[in-house]
Amino acid sequence: MTESEVRPVVATAPIGLAPGAQSMPRVATAAFVGSTIEFYDFFLYGTAAALVFGKTFFPALGSAAATAASFATLGVAFVARPVGALIFGHLGDRLGRKRTLVATLLMMGVATILVGLLPTAGKIGVLAPVILVVLRILQGIAAGGEWAGAALFTVENAPADKRGFWGMFPSLGGGAALILGGAAFLATDLSMSQEAFVSWGWRIPFLASAVLVVIGFWIRFRTEEPKVFSDAVKRSGTARLPVAEAFRRQPREILLATGTVVMVPTFTYIGSSYLTSYGTSVLHLGFTSVLWVAILGGATISAGIVVGAVLSDRVGRRRVIICAAAVAVAWSLMLFPILNTGSVGAFALGAGVTMFLSGVAYGPMGAYLPELFQTRYRYTAAGFSYSFAQIIGGAVPPLIAAAVIAAYGSVVFSLILAAFCLLSLCCVSVLRESRATALTDVFP
Repeated sequence: MTESEVRPVVATAPIGLAPGAQSMPRVATAAFVGSTIEFYDFFLYGTAAALVFGKTFFPALGSAAATAASFATLGVAFVARPVGALIFGHLGDRLGRKRTLVATLLMMGVATILVGLLPTAGKIGVLAPVILVVLRILQGIAAGGEWAGAALFTVENAPADKRGFWGMFPSLGGGAALILGGAAFLATDLSMSQEAFVSWGWRIPFLASAVLVVIGFWIRFRTEEPKVFSDAVKRSGTARLPVAEAFRRQPREILLATGTVVMVPTFTYIGSSYLTSYGTSVLHLGFTSVLWVAILGGATISAGIVVGAVLSDRVGRRRVIICAAAVAVAWSLMLFPILNTGSVGAFALGAGVTMFLSGVAYGPMGAYLPELFQTRYRYTAAGFSYSFAQIIGGAVPPLIAAAVIAAYGSVVFSLILAAFCLLSLCCVSVLRESRATALTDVFP
């Protein structure tokens, strides 16, 4: 890190507590629980898309086309995420972080419960997939406002030397969601026949999210606005149109931050949603074994997040992300040769390493993105960068994977994965280090 890359930290509070901040364990819990609920719902859909929705909502298309249509509905939510980032980013930058995060939680929760209640195509015909797409769009809009809001909520409350650590908790919610989602499907699968699971058992994990929503709402409602935000409002008011101000003042950072994030959803959704389908349909592994590996993926991405976040407080956000992206380029070329050996152990290794590398890059993001932008439009800029990266890295690779592998083989798809990781590596290499940035800094 060069001296020109570092901005001095304004020391205004004792180590361990930001000025006027709330209890960090409470803040972290609110961010973690809320994000766990949000992404439990989001990943739940991805697992169901791989295992069930092709049969229940697109039965007339045939097996291959139904799977493709099912993953297309998964992709719809990614397209909706930048819209959600702009809507909730605008609200969060003008009205405050707390109320906005409560709204994203409720929208995601209601949409997910309704998916669990939705009649199949066999009952209401073409209306079933149409409603499914609408609910998926609502999920995407909610998710677009969630992660960035939860991340900057923790970071704006955190002490300057621990922002990487505290900023990891919204990302950890994603890892916990993978574990919970896989465990919910596994428990449901083990307690009933395959026919019953496809017929109605898949609904239980969706409906069970109602309990989590109530818990998350109660926790978030009891939090307060970060002092960094409330002080900025008192000092200079709020941006009239945060998105316009963000793109006028920091377009370069928005573009590069988007590219930097791309590797994370690429590896996360390949390692979770797509490999769930690949394991059962291509490698012909047992349904139960694949779900166990999905739970393992949640554990390894969580471990990676902790490693990446803690290291980022010591050596810098940028250096950690560069290392993770560089290793990911090489791993992309190794992944499918390992998977195609066909054993459960190889499948677990492939999924586990993929998710761990995603986690290492993901860990610093909770602090890195908020630190790149000014308080007046931080929610909007960080949320848009993160959500637009989800379209590039989260929607495109899983959507094209089956067709590319069928037509050209897994080697070509491995090269595509490597290119996505290389994009992140190039973008983060151009961005500045942010670890020593004061959140009250005003950038030119």
